[in-house]
Amino acid sequence: MEDRERRQVLEALLLAAAEPVTAQRLAGVLGDSSASQVREAVAALNDEYAESGRGFRIEAIAGGFQLRTLPELAPWLQRLRPQPPLRLSRAALETLAIIAYRQPITRAELEQVRGVDVGAVVTSLVERKLVRIAGHREVPGRPMLYATTPRFLEIFGLAALSDLPTLREIEELLREHAAQAEVSSGVTETEGGDGDDASVSREPGSAEADEAPEAVALGAEVELDLEPPITTH
Repeated sequence: MEDRERRQVLEALLLAAAEPVTAQRLAGVLGDSSASQVREAVAALNDEYAESGRGFRIEAIAGGFQLRTLPELAPWLQRLRPQPPLRLSRAALETLAIIAYRQPITRAELEQVRGVDVGAVVTSLVERKLVRIAGHREVPGRPMLYATTPRFLEIFGLAALSDLPTLREIEELLREHAAQAEVSSGVTETEGGDGDDASVSREPGSAEADEAPEAVALGAEVELDLEPPITTH
């Protein structure tokens, strides 16, 4: 198969796929191509998209590849296809972050970190397919182990768990948020004169960092809306 034909077929496959597809799976469908050739073709396609100013790219997500629209175009797609946001409370985000950084982890270990019962929160995360049961710990009682799912990676735009921010990066993000909050507060006081509180939006990629197990809690309970990833489907 020539390179041009390979790129054309890959583009069609990714356009038709409802979920991220691994390079190995794509190579198997192509038949005469290796995983490395698939990755090279994906890189070539992205170069073509960038040069021609296309509104989408092929992203490495959840261990595979997926066609996704550019983030800055999300408001326009929302007008065409409104989607309800994935709403997670602070308690859910904190629990999800603990699982992400310390998986596999038992419910007792989660509760030891959070200091409160997490049964209802974990059940909700499992129902939303962000968390899965990853077996049992071989200790008396054989408690269930919890871990994140590919859906978690897809929602947060991560190729793998290794892409999660480090503790140093989390600290930097927290400092940036604190600085932005101070600036926003100063602007509000200057323009409004009454110092009313203003909501500060957080990027989905940094929400989990705010809620990381070692991070400092930021104020009272809030609800954060995480927009589902917008793909070609």
